[in-house]
Amino acid sequence: MLHPSKQFRRIIAGFAWMIAVLMFFPILWMFATGFKSEIDAVATPPELFFTPTVENYIEVYARANYVKAALNSLVISLGSTALALLLAIPASFAFAFFPTKNTRNTLLWMLSTKMLPSVGVLVPVYLIFRDIGLLDSHLGLIIVNTMMNLPILIWLLFSFFKEVPHELLEAGRIDGAGFKEELRFVLLPLALPGIASSALLSIILCWNEAFWSLNLTTYNAAPLTAFIASFSAPEGLFWAKLSAASTLAIAPILIMGWMSQRQLVQGLTFGAVK
Repeated sequence: MLHPSKQFRRIIAGFAWMIAVLMFFPILWMFATGFKSEIDAVATPPELFFTPTVENYIEVYARANYVKAALNSLVISLGSTALALLLAIPASFAFAFFPTKNTRNTLLWMLSTKMLPSVGVLVPVYLIFRDIGLLDSHLGLIIVNTMMNLPILIWLLFSFFKEVPHELLEAGRIDGAGFKEELRFVLLPLALPGIASSALLSIILCWNEAFWSLNLTTYNAAPLTAFIASFSAPEGLFWAKLSAASTLAIAPILIMGWMSQRQLVQGLTFGAVK
């Protein structure tokens, strides 16, 4: 007879596994569909047993420049994350250590900008980018992604910095440390897990962003999200090829997420337990 607490833990673990399987099933189904023929991919009822083929991956790789799209996604994601952190770290530092009576209102206002539908500002952004020559460019998408993710990063880093004892910065000031020294030698090392998790989250958000990529690029700076969309045609969707393209697009970020999940969880729970 198991102890009630052990039974409860096993029930919770069972529910956790059930939720994990439900969340992972669409990815598994997409991966399997990429190895089906187009006829098997649209069969009703679905074909659970089929003869696998790699023709879809070969055609996807031959038809579109996957490497170019992957490099574009990498440049845009890393560039946007670097720029966002460059802006978010000093802003979060100011909000956390030099608050004013309007700090909370400012943070809430910044977060409220995420509630604005992107399509609501598409036309003015498109016209501005057209006039200054940023359409279909890496810099244009880096700027857009930075502005989209900046409120989230500031909120995350603000919560991390709030957990750093103010006494440590005061001790640094007594020893003659200036703002740069406080930030570099005291604050950043202590908040490194939070900064790393914020950077990982920003990379994932940039990698998965589709709306602006489809509307502001054509070929030169088109990332993997635009690469996937190129496999829809006026004749309809080719599910097997679309699944193969989607698998190739999400594979790098999925592998990175699995490899860094410990650091991501550690950073996102930074300061939760004292």
